[in-house]
Amino acid sequence: MSEIGPIALFGSGETAPGAYRIHDRVMRRLSAPVSVAILETPAGFEPNSHAVASKVGAYLNRHLRNFSPQISIVPARKRGTQFDPDDPNLAAPLFEGDYLFMGPGSPSYTVRQLRDSYAWHALRARHRLGAAICFSSATTVASGHYTLPVYEIYKVGQDLHWIDGLDFFSAFGLRLIVIPHWNNNDGGQELDTSRCYMGRQRFQELLRLLPAGVTVLGIDENTGLVIEPMTDACELVGQGGATVLTPAGERQTFARDERFPVSALGDWRLPSSPQADIPPDVWQRACEAQTAAEQLAHAPAPQAVLALAEQRQAARAQRNWAAADALRDEITALGWQVYDTPDGPHLEKAD
Repeated sequence: MSEIGPIALFGSGETAPGAYRIHDRVMRRLSAPVSVAILETPAGFEPNSHAVASKVGAYLNRHLRNFSPQISIVPARKRGTQFDPDDPNLAAPLFEGDYLFMGPGSPSYTVRQLRDSYAWHALRARHRLGAAICFSSATTVASGHYTLPVYEIYKVGQDLHWIDGLDFFSAFGLRLIVIPHWNNNDGGQELDTSRCYMGRQRFQELLRLLPAGVTVLGIDENTGLVIEPMTDACELVGQGGATVLTPAGERQTFARDERFPVSALGDWRLPSSPQADIPPDVWQRACEAQTAAEQLAHAPAPQAVLALAEQRQAARAQRNWAAADALRDEITALGWQVYDTPDGPHLEKAD
């Protein structure tokens, strides 16, 4: 069994000032420089969807600089267009990413565009091979067995209903619905906006519409839940907690920074095989990309590059930044990149 990567679920605020703690918690298990692929699809209906995804990249560059994030944006915006999520060429950065981020947007739009798409399968395949996957608050909703059409109910006024979701967790034995913004209070005293803007009363009605056997996971604002599949553990990071409503009608609450077993979410299990329910061509491409990355990572730098890196490190120690920058340029000219990490400089062959 491959080392399946961690899963981060945001309750809200994936680019809020304190959200770096959640990103940091996940990136700590990855080696710098961290290759980040940001999937633009959830906001693909917006004319500025690229800017939305770019802001996420800028946030990671600013707040997670110790990990030297290398940002790629995947503009898989809409089916039937030049930015089709079924285009294998657009999905290429997903196969190379160590940190896969599904950006903000609309849950129902995300489901329509990604369900059974090439990009969705690519993301899942890369996760099975060790990449971390991070769901923004909108895409935590989309990831579930059923998805709450938030905007359609809260903004448009449609009747209460659920739609089929991306069902990410079924491969792990769970029939799970995820509700971010669980303790939202934007409505103040006049309007209950908890339960992802539904309010307690309407959410109780929504629960009655669900079939039997479904678990509901509610995540508070400015809070992330990190699931470690290989250790069967969950950890809350951020300002709030989480609530689990079991199919038997039981309610469990977990407090800020608490750890608990993933079995609290249901009959958790790892997939029967890493490639289970992933198309063979997608799995083969993911494995080939993994092998190529490992070979590149282990390729030794030539002596000339190592010598320049040592000189650059000495220049940095003397705070001679101009000399250090010039030496970096020499290293780049020889086809290598140098990244400054908490463990010292890291050399990597340029693409």
